[in-house]
Amino acid sequence: MTGSRESHGVVEISFSVNGEAKTVRAHPMERLLDVLRQQLNLTGAKEGCGEGECGSCSVLMDGVLVNSCLVPVLQAAGSSVVTIEGLAAGETLHVLQEAFLECGGAQCGICTPGMILAACHLLEGNPEPTTEEIREGLSGNLCRCTGYSQIVEAVAEAARRRMAA
Repeated sequence: MTGSRESHGVVEISFSVNGEAKTVRAHPMERLLDVLRQQLNLTGAKEGCGEGECGSCSVLMDGVLVNSCLVPVLQAAGSSVVTIEGLAAGETLHVLQEAFLECGGAQCGICTPGMILAACHLLEGNPEPTTEEIREGLSGNLCRCTGYSQIVEAVAEAARRRMAA
């Protein structure tokens, strides 16, 4: 492929990431996951399966949980994207991040960003979920390390803390 062909089809795409306006140059069908990781250096979202089955690449796009490995970056134009890096407030961890650490919900770390964003999405719509609702809310995310008990416990703990605050 020649240099001119490689640049053919590249467009500027503007969207918000973690509250900051960003403009990237990419092929419209390039995966949002790749743009986040390679152009914006936001490596929290992981590629697990590349097929939208594991949830490791989950981000919030306009408040909706999406698998960034399935989203063409052009679809993000004009939207607001939140990654795991955008949850903490400076040095202060988000209540879910704290609970995952304290409850042992984060082990190898591959699924953790997606699990936390799925839990964040769940708690936004259901601040007092039952154990079954937590399991359902996390059902699009796979973990190979924890057996899910510590993850469910962490989400329940974060929900308790949010309600107490």
